[in-house]
Amino acid sequence: MKPPEFELLGVDGKRHSVATARGSKGLLVMFICNHCPYVKRSLERILRDCRELAPHGIGAIAVMPNDPAEYPEDSFDNMKRLAAEKRFPFPYVIDETQDVARAYGVVCTPEFYGFDAALELQYHGRIDELSAAMLQIANTGAAPKEQRPSVGCSIKWKK
Repeated sequence: MKPPEFELLGVDGKRHSVATARGSKGLLVMFICNHCPYVKRSLERILRDCRELAPHGIGAIAVMPNDPAEYPEDSFDNMKRLAAEKRFPFPYVIDETQDVARAYGVVCTPEFYGFDAALELQYHGRIDELSAAMLQIANTGAAPKEQRPSVGCSIKWKK
């Protein structure tokens, strides 16, 4: 699977895409949000992993797919606040139409999609194996054979 294309507004006021986020050795597309306890619990690890992966040529982008009307903590202003407070080392973008989440087949936050240098999906799993899997992709082009699905909060779809 190639990453479905998108161009979404980031908390930095710029529009971001697969092309602008990718690194020379791959791309990590993460679906996260502000309110989910699973994301809150793993956010420091996500930030650390992305900072450690960047020098290995792995680019990253975080997409917020939820309906902020139902979950105000996930509002664009709160996304800006969190990204600034935690100094996100990657673009944090909002999927207002939820079309990107649908295109990827996202079911929860956090959910991770790791693509190789040719933008072929190599990793779709949970945070526990993320760093090792993405390093393996950067070094060999292939991810571990065994992968466990993400665990988290369901996507808050618009009604």
